[in-house]
Formats: sequence, C-alpha cells, structure tokens
Amino acid sequence: MRYLTILLSLIIVFACSERKAGESSETEDEFANQEVIPINNPPAEGFDVEGSSPIAIIIADKVMNAMGGRPAWDQTRYISWNFFGSRKLLWDKFTGDVRIDNLRDDRIVIVNINDMTGKVFKNGMEQTNEDSIATYLDWGKKVWINDSYWLVMPFKLKDSGVTLSYIEESQTLTGEVADKLKLTFTGVGVTPQNAYDVWVSTETDLVVQWAYYPNATDEVPRWIRPWGNYQKMGNIMLSDDRGDNDLTEIQVLESVPENIFTSFDAAL
Repeated sequence: MRYLTILLSLIIVFACSERKAGESSETEDEFANQEVIPINNPPAEGFDVEGSSPIAIIIADKVMNAMGGRPAWDQTRYISWNFFGSRKLLWDKFTGDVRIDNLRDDRIVIVNINDMTGKVFKNGMEQTNEDSIATYLDWGKKVWINDSYWLVMPFKLKDSGVTLSYIEESQTLTGEVADKLKLTFTGVGVTPQNAYDVWVSTETDLVVQWAYYPNATDEVPRWIRPWGNYQKMGNIMLSDDRGDNDLTEIQVLESVPENIFTSFDAAL
C-alpha cells in the first residue's frame, strides 16, 4: 500500500506540472481523492509511458477492469465477428491465425499475422501464384488490423506505439458525462498518422463514444460514433453498436473446428 501512495503522489505531481499557470486543478484533485485500487494491466512493450498522461493511464486501467480485466482478456483465445456485413473473421489470439471469409466475392484468406504465412481461396480454387498469395495475405493482415480495432479497441489503449492523452471531462452526443482521451500513434499499424478521441463513461468506466481523425493534426474529426450495447461474451465485455452500422455475429469461443484455419471447406 505504501508504494501505491507514493506512486499516486508522483502521478499527481507530474500531472500538475503539465498544467498551465492558473488552470483549474479540479481533475487532478478529483483523482487524488479517489481510492487507489491496483489493477493488473501492464503496458505493452513500446507503449509511450513517458509521453502519456498519468490520468489517462489510470482511466485506461479502469476501462480494462470494466471490460473484464486483463487476465480475462489474455485468456480469451477465439473471437469471431461479422464486420458490417462485408466479411466474417475468426481470430486465434494465441497463435495469430486469422480467417477472413469475404462476403462480397468468393474469397477466403487464412493468414498468420505474426509470420505472414497462409492460404488463399478465390474463384473456386486455392491460389498458387506466390505474388498473388502475398498480396492477399497482406490484404488479410490489413483487414484484421482495421476490423479488430473496431471490435476490441478498449483493450488496446496501452498498446505498442500508443500515446494516450487526457483532454477533458465532457459529454457525448447523447449527453453522457465522460472523460475524453486522445490516442495518437508512432510507428505502428498501417496508418500511424491517424488519431482517435475516446470518451470513457465516468459512471461505468466503459468506452461509450469515439471520433476518428485521418491525421492527428486535423482539428475536426471525420466522424463520431457510439460504442453501445455491451454484452458479456465469455469472460469479457464487447460492444456491437457503432451507430449507422453494427458489428454482428460476435462470439467468444473456447474451441473451433480443428480444420478451420487449414481447410476452405470448414465454415465459420
């Protein structure tokens, strides 16, 4: 308990040192008066600890706890979902295998996002041309990066390459009181120049809204969408409501067919 008190003191001092002269310290005081509950949520290697706001880090830990906790997330193996009716994905978090059934054409891509090996099925047959396979496997990893972020972003607030900033306490488009965070990126993903605002409910500690900026320097987001309809799946919480579009057929699975990542005949 003593080291927690010291840690909190250092956090508050650091946060206050960032405040401009004469700026209100209500946010820091509010967090300082809260009971400190240790949460097992170490940052990923490469997370920008020094450049991130201590308050934002505390909020990210609360989000992880509200989503089921870090152990539950780490122990979750298989997740499947339908991305806006355009494709179905199955992700093995333990091995890095991802299967993508594209619903707009006859295409199935099975790719390991760690070593970029895999198979491609198109136009009724398995592809054998090495250049074509490499192109489709690259497409598959990019699809997974995008589609999984729409589903599990709250678990990735302390991911590699992320800088997490606290903006302010504000309201969502529906009037819910929330802490507004900003995520910027360095050297990760396909589009590291992107940025997001994330609103975390002060009541539930769940992400309830996000905004997307194609470039971190943009003053106005391209869109703002809700995160709603949370449900417990397996031992974690997931949300499917994104406003104009919904993620559907979300499942957390303990097992999958043995040949799901090797055979094109297996069905998601």
